Amino acid sequence: MKETILIVDDEPSMADLVEIFLKNDGYTVHKCYNGTDALNCVKELELDMAILDVMLPDINGFEICKKIRERYFFPIIMLTAKVEDVDKVMGFTMGADDYIVKPFSPLELTMRVKTQLKAL
Repeated sequence: MKETILIVDDEPSMADLVEIFLKNDGYTVHKCYNGTDALNCVKELELDMAILDVMLPDINGFEICKKIRERYFFPIIMLTAKVEDVDKVMGFTMGADDYIVKPFSPLELTMRVKTQLKAL
């Protein structure tokens, strides 16, 4: 079975880059560019993982993570330019399973995805 991953990032080029690497590893990918669409997607699809940016135009990624955790237990990776320790702590406090800072290595991201999905 192909795992389904949601990418949420307001930069289409970033979402496209992540999508390419994940699809090359055999994952099914859905993309959203804002928090509202992401929350709707979470309700409509059977997801195995979400990769969330923090800084989005409507709802920040921390709030999305918190809302996901109210009902779902699939892995969440924060992928963001927010580098402060307080931001990382906030991500984990809201329910993230991993936190990756931009710029990032796409190969490292795919390895972290595999690790999180293997833990299921």
